[in-house]
Amino acid sequence: MALDRWIALVILMISLAYGYTAFFTMDEGLPPFMKFNAIWPSTFPKGLSVMAVICALIILLSPQKADAGPKAGDIDYRRLLDYKLGQATALLAMMVLYALALRPVGFLIATVGFLVISAMILGERKLRILIPIAVLAAGVVWYLVQQVLGIYLRPLPFFLGTGG
Repeated sequence: MALDRWIALVILMISLAYGYTAFFTMDEGLPPFMKFNAIWPSTFPKGLSVMAVICALIILLSPQKADAGPKAGDIDYRRLLDYKLGQATALLAMMVLYALALRPVGFLIATVGFLVISAMILGERKLRILIPIAVLAAGVVWYLVQQVLGIYLRPLPFFLGTGG
């Protein structure tokens, strides 16, 4: 079985479990007044699980093409160790560290650090270009979320007096 079909099978299993939770267990604790609403907290998870099951089944049940070998740009799962797994693992670790650093460090510092270090992991070495772009990107996103959408995002660490 091809790699895309294995991934579709895993997504199918996860979305079936997610759908079971959404359809049968999420709405049990709803207060009585919410049961008359048109949209419940489980509405989006129900739709998402149904769409994921449909997409996974389309991939699993579609006719398989004759294998003419990997084309240029395709990932060959038999040669998985030839790829840059260290960079991929480092980026995943950076994502986890970013999520853990958001509250104590603040959005701006955590985002700038994540963007700079991640770009360096991927091979960028021009810090004179990288740092200003990361600062500008973090500032624009913070401004849009904070001022335009009205969602409070702590920009700096709490000890700098930015609220707690």
